[in-house]
Amino acid sequence: MAVVSPSELQAPANPGAKLVTPVHPVHTAALAAYLRSHVDPLIGDLAIEEYQGGQSNPTYRITAGDNRYVLRRKPPGKLLPSAHAVDREYRVMSALSRTDVPVAKTLALCEDDSVIGTAFYVMQYVEGRILWDPTLPGMNQEQRSAHYAELSRVIAALHQVDYAALGLSDFGRVGHYIERQIARWSRQYQTDGAEPIPSMERLIEWLPRHLPQEDETSVVHGDYRLDNVIFDLEEPRILAVLDWELSTLGHPVSDFAYQVMAWRLAPGQFRGLKGFDLAALGIPTEEEYVAAYCRRTGRKGIDHWEFYLVFNMFRIAAILHGVLARALQGNAASQNALEQGGRARLVADVAWDMAQRMA
Repeated sequence: MAVVSPSELQAPANPGAKLVTPVHPVHTAALAAYLRSHVDPLIGDLAIEEYQGGQSNPTYRITAGDNRYVLRRKPPGKLLPSAHAVDREYRVMSALSRTDVPVAKTLALCEDDSVIGTAFYVMQYVEGRILWDPTLPGMNQEQRSAHYAELSRVIAALHQVDYAALGLSDFGRVGHYIERQIARWSRQYQTDGAEPIPSMERLIEWLPRHLPQEDETSVVHGDYRLDNVIFDLEEPRILAVLDWELSTLGHPVSDFAYQVMAWRLAPGQFRGLKGFDLAALGIPTEEEYVAAYCRRTGRKGIDHWEFYLVFNMFRIAAILHGVLARALQGNAASQNALEQGGRARLVADVAWDMAQRMA
């Protein structure tokens, strides 16, 4: 694996994770008392900053002297059922710390709303690079290729984890994952309060009628993409996979297809790769990236691949629709939630076009 220096990468630590004055303030004294009791009794005064990049659970960097931590909490306000499950994030990350899947070290889970207003957990702060642009500007061909190879390695490792041996047999229901996901995101889309999207209405009818018969189960991340991992400062090595809110037991191919959506979407639709000269950049084509995943997981190929892509576009459109709804209600985690949420229609339209071409 090629070693990449910080100067070559032209990227400071966590460049995509902008820190701002907390949009959702935290009661500093109450948090400090909790941390002294559950993390480190010597913790002193705290400095609290909020990460702007996320769209769901508000995330903060906590500085206490020479020590740094990351806190993720449920957002305030009325929430959709089963959403923002910080306890599930904490559980799966704690379990995966014993595997080849890189995660931040978990330190404490607080489900008592009275401490800072909502449930939260604290984990180790990981120093590294968060990369947002999938074309990886500032890198050469070899460096880009190495970063994408690492992304492939980690998601393949996740899907090969023995979840029963990790005590995660009850982390989700086994079987019929996509069928249940279609029902779940259809309900949440229909009840989040934002304006309906015609292509979403059509996909809600189309998807259940075209479900593949094949089924399998693994731990799935649910939101695995470039900007949800932290890379090492000096080499293309992932130090931690972030944002486990949507993780469960599910279909590994569906989970993988979620990341590969980037090859079918343009930058203005959802941070995509469509339209770029991938060979010139040193980034694998969709076919090459899928083939690498198949090699790592021992697959001969993937049937019904187009369906998995359409389903995942529907799913991310439903998520973005919820982001838009929270922005309109005034309790979104990000300052650019309105812009992000507005992309729901763009992604849904692409998915419906693909579905029609399949038919």
